[in-house]
Amino acid sequence: MTARKRNVLGVLVDATDYASATEEVVRAARERRPLALTALAVHGVMTGVLDPAHNARLNSFDVVTPDGQPVRWALNLLHSAGLADRVYGPELTLRVLARFADEGLPVYLYGSTEETLGRLIPALERMFPALKIAGVEPSKFRAAQPGEDAEIADRIRASGARLVLVGLGCPRQEIFTYAMRPLLDMPLMAVGAAFDYHAGLLRNPPPWMQRAGLEWFWRLGLEPKRLWKRYVILNPAYLARLGAQKTGLWKARPPAPATDRPSGFAV
Repeated sequence: MTARKRNVLGVLVDATDYASATEEVVRAARERRPLALTALAVHGVMTGVLDPAHNARLNSFDVVTPDGQPVRWALNLLHSAGLADRVYGPELTLRVLARFADEGLPVYLYGSTEETLGRLIPALERMFPALKIAGVEPSKFRAAQPGEDAEIADRIRASGARLVLVGLGCPRQEIFTYAMRPLLDMPLMAVGAAFDYHAGLLRNPPPWMQRAGLEWFWRLGLEPKRLWKRYVILNPAYLARLGAQKTGLWKARPPAPATDRPSGFAV
């Protein structure tokens, strides 16, 4: 565990901010070395809590940012981290892309649908006219076939990209990022719903709802059929386990970081 990693329900989350997380990604790109980053809200943390093998994968990530306010609050409550803000995946994506545009570092977009990517690319080009998009590849919405991971890595490397943004949804994007990191000499960022937000397909809640940790309620109102189980079941479970960890009733021991290749993953 690095000095910045903190135990939140057994998942190691970084007590970090936007500036530090952005700099880590840019530095890895400059130095041509792999780096795996994800931004976890309550749902992302609970995927690890409920699946020890996935928890071990998450604990192997180089950077895990507190995407949701409740995760930031947990860092402050359990570890006195003193974080003034969360590190929200869609916002971190924009900050990283701004730096990549300034430095002329090309990016590769992996995941989501052709329709979403078709709206995302012009939106990013409007925001960052100097941004170099080296390649775009929609999700195939199926499991990887034998040898397909190497083929994807070959395409990404051949594009000249220095960063891969992965938009496959949680937890598929984290498993993809974990599986692909050994094959690429560049950072991979699992960015969640950032593709949909920046493509204009999802609306951000008002700032006051974000500060109050009520983004889940906003998203539940937008997509109730898809998200009700995530929030109605997992949010109370998260709070209960957080209380148990804080009071010492549950030790929440983090599993050792995973090193094995996943037997299968979605592409």
